[in-house]
Amino acid sequence: MRLRGRKGIRESLEEQKELVILDPKEYKGKWASLFGNDNPIHVEFGMGKGQFISQMSFNNPNINFIGIDMYDELIRRAAEKAMNVWSESEFTLPPNVRLAFANVEYADEIFEVDELERVYLNFSDPWPKAKHGRRRLTHPRFLEKYVSLLNSNGEIHLKTDSQTLFEFSLNSFADYGLHMNNISLDLHREGLPEWNVMTEYESKFVGKGMYINRCEVIVGEQALQRYMDERLKKYRLQENKPSEV
Repeated sequence: MRLRGRKGIRESLEEQKELVILDPKEYKGKWASLFGNDNPIHVEFGMGKGQFISQMSFNNPNINFIGIDMYDELIRRAAEKAMNVWSESEFTLPPNVRLAFANVEYADEIFEVDELERVYLNFSDPWPKAKHGRRRLTHPRFLEKYVSLLNSNGEIHLKTDSQTLFEFSLNSFADYGLHMNNISLDLHREGLPEWNVMTEYESKFVGKGMYINRCEVIVGEQALQRYMDERLKKYRLQENKPSEV
């Protein structure tokens, strides 16, 4: 992707230090202090123009959100989006979202072990050619980073319009020994789920009638225990049900 940014964009971002983090490595292990609380931290790697991360932060005030992207023009657009989403609130600055200029390749230099609770991968570049498989954000070399950074409640949430990337990702998760939940090959089959916040790409693709693939990946021990309890609950109820004579 090549983006033509506005003149003086870097200077503009430097003036938004309360919202934009240009050197996120400085906050490794210190993100909680930056937000001023111990709320869970959710990160979107490759946030694009910021529609998802901005709306998620507004909808979930008790969670801290960090949007990561490697293009300063997208950081600029995301900053505008975040300010717009929060404009009618009592806050002059979005209190629970920060936008960081970084490459996911260096995620382990930005976050400390167990510092995150959730990772969002929304419409990541599918890198459709097999020879580029290592660049996909669900390749095991990236999963190793996410698993290390996620805490005991950790999960990875993936959405994509690419069947190639989705198939690759499901196999990658399975090969890594991770459990998957709520797998969908057509997220909008029955309309827009109330809980779902769409990205710019998602809105565009849904408008064209394209299928959206989604799944949740269970990483942390406590998250896994909840997942297992929920999955087995219906079987336990069946086992306890009196048999008919």
